[in-house]
Amino acid sequence: MPVLLSIVIPCYNEADNVDKLNAEFVPVAQQLVGSRLPGGELIEHVEVIFVDDGSKDGTYAALTGAFAANATPGVTFRFEQHVVNRGLGAAMRTGLGAAAGEVIVTTDSDGTYRFETIPALLACLKPGVSIVTASPYAPGGAIANVPGYRIFLSKGSSLLYRVLVDRHIHTYTALFRAYRREVIEKIPFTSDGFLAGTELMVNAMLAGYKVAEYPTTLYSRAFGASKAKIMRTIRAHVGFQGQVLLRRIGLAPAKQAADAGQKLAAG
Repeated sequence: MPVLLSIVIPCYNEADNVDKLNAEFVPVAQQLVGSRLPGGELIEHVEVIFVDDGSKDGTYAALTGAFAANATPGVTFRFEQHVVNRGLGAAMRTGLGAAAGEVIVTTDSDGTYRFETIPALLACLKPGVSIVTASPYAPGGAIANVPGYRIFLSKGSSLLYRVLVDRHIHTYTALFRAYRREVIEKIPFTSDGFLAGTELMVNAMLAGYKVAEYPTTLYSRAFGASKAKIMRTIRAHVGFQGQVLLRRIGLAPAKQAADAGQKLAAG
């Protein structure tokens, strides 16, 4: 059965990375056209959705200039824009809401997870698996020249989620993932910040959806600086983890847990 694959790429002040995107991402998108998922589904078309989250450095103009007239066979490029910066989670909601694919990939615009590994990520989306997450912390994964504070935040948070949710999943904080459409349609997440990807996956896992890991390498950025607000992100994760714990012991409703990280992040 032919399917549409959507690839959502949030961007904030990434004008310096547009040439890298053009050179490294477009050949991968073209390679995906005509390939098959593990269940045998033929990827007939790829739509790429860039979400400019209120950039101030000309990112939107750079994206449209590089991709609007792109004539790669089987690949279309679409553009969404926030007038002001609203956060990674808000950009994800905009992109996921615009995506029409039966399978949806989300990926970083800066190539910290290599675009060329998207086919390998999708190869893990076997029948019965609803989410595949990149995992530098799983056996076979690796980290290359990433600042220590980022590793501490990501690995430390993931360790706590392993205790709270599922010890077999090693990485809970990656944006680089593949989702089946049903997950996006049925599982809510409320965070506007960097908690969003974790919140979406944890809520899906608690609802019974199966997650598989793709062990891969996390690299440092080639251009620019990380947009993560460290203390705000830590507070959001701690708040959400507390609510997940209450859910697991039956003391908090699902909606309260889904809202907790957003409230703390905005505090």
